Amino acid sequence: MTKPRSFCLILSFSLLFCLFDSIFCRLSTLLDSNAINPSLIEAQYAVRGPILDRAIELQKQLKEGKNLPFKKIVSCNIGNPQALQQAPISYVRDVLTVVLSPKLARNPRTFPFLKKMFPKDVITQAKSYLNSMPNVGAYSNSQGLETPRQQVAEFISARDGYPATANNIFLTNGASEGVRFLYTALVRNAQPGFHDGILIPIPQYPLYSALSTLSKGVLVPYYLDESQEWSCSIKSLKQAIGKARGEGITVRALVVINPGNPTGQVLSEENMKEIVSFCVQEGLVLLADEVYQENIWAAGKKFLSFRKVACDMGYTGEPVTKVGEGLQMVSFHSISKGFMGECGLRGGYFELFGIPDVVRQQIYKLASISLCSNSIGQLVVGMMCSLPKKGSSSYKRFVRERDAILSSLKRRADKLFSFLNTLEGVSANPVQGAMYAFPTITLPFRAVKDALNAGFAPDAFYCMQLLESTGIVVVPGSGFGQVEGTWHFRTTFLPPEKDMNEVTQRLGDFHKQFMDKYRE
Repeated sequence: MTKPRSFCLILSFSLLFCLFDSIFCRLSTLLDSNAINPSLIEAQYAVRGPILDRAIELQKQLKEGKNLPFKKIVSCNIGNPQALQQAPISYVRDVLTVVLSPKLARNPRTFPFLKKMFPKDVITQAKSYLNSMPNVGAYSNSQGLETPRQQVAEFISARDGYPATANNIFLTNGASEGVRFLYTALVRNAQPGFHDGILIPIPQYPLYSALSTLSKGVLVPYYLDESQEWSCSIKSLKQAIGKARGEGITVRALVVINPGNPTGQVLSEENMKEIVSFCVQEGLVLLADEVYQENIWAAGKKFLSFRKVACDMGYTGEPVTKVGEGLQMVSFHSISKGFMGECGLRGGYFELFGIPDVVRQQIYKLASISLCSNSIGQLVVGMMCSLPKKGSSSYKRFVRERDAILSSLKRRADKLFSFLNTLEGVSANPVQGAMYAFPTITLPFRAVKDALNAGFAPDAFYCMQLLESTGIVVVPGSGFGQVEGTWHFRTTFLPPEKDMNEVTQRLGDFHKQFMDKYRE
């Protein structure tokens, strides 16, 4: 009889402890490990995860003079061009110089010097911005300054051949903030009985998985087809939405990243039409992440916006309120990518298409909670959409700088693709667009076993050892999602062109040593 009694006492004490712990956590008001939003703890963002944390530690050791197997950290983990020596576009920085020093343009004594320092179209653009706002340091309209929003509308109209209006444009702190706004508007899980989900491509950019966790929405995965150069399979979409609905999830939207991140694919027009039709039929909001639209590398490929494809199919952008009557879409763009690479200035926009005005008003309210996006980023978005035209005084310099950046990126993309496919057990699809390669890697059984014993996903284990041996920072495919049992890593091709041979040599030497070490 003593054993059951002892067991009961232990169980009772355990229950009391758990109850006390639960009550303590609920009563705690200070921020600590027991009193923080669990969704925040659960959220992950792979491109700035443990491997980057270790890279920062190693960078500090290098600065302190510690002897490591390498002399510098090479950050191939994130699309951050200017951190890797890409020069900014002169026109953009010149306009900002004048805008940030309005006395130069408004003082009659300094204006003659200004005309000698800067091309005419720089001064014209800067004065246009200065005349449209009280000061660059003032809050703007929560939707964004009118002049750059109008420039965005004109850019979209010229790009797609269909008119756009500034009223449907929101300027944001990078495209990521716009995506967060739409998640906030779409996911209703704060209300009892709702289980809202969003279809996300796998592999995906970790912004989407992180926001799904933070918003308590359901990430509904659909798998891109690696065997078909990462195309979007409608069969996969149908399977994903059917499974989610069978589990009681209300699927609200479909995210498409084109050109792809991390996969680098450029979708065909036919595939895009299939996606648009799928969204219309299923009553989904199409979230079109198009921030890499200037980054097209593969011969025969070109960027088409989902907006143009939808308009070509007869969808007008008029408000849609019933499933099947039209397309609701939000498209995103950013100054961080393309050939500008202005990541730190934090500028982006999104356009509403087929979204009722009552919804636009609620999104405006959401933007108003933050007052507005930063004004410098807003102006650079405007400039991204109204760069120097042929015949203007800055045009030749702009074209020279733009083409030098894009041609160099293409050479680096081709070099990286060719190199990766020479490595044992590594296979990469052609880099059609964006700034990344996402090769699959077949790891030896012993490496997989050691990784799991060490508490790592196998590809994270590979990437961490790569960092420790070479200083090269890449991101494991497990941070983006992948078909179970497969392993990948994402790498940019942004290191300076003069350094690419050294980077590939170091990666190749490490890979051979790793495979030899774990070979059966």
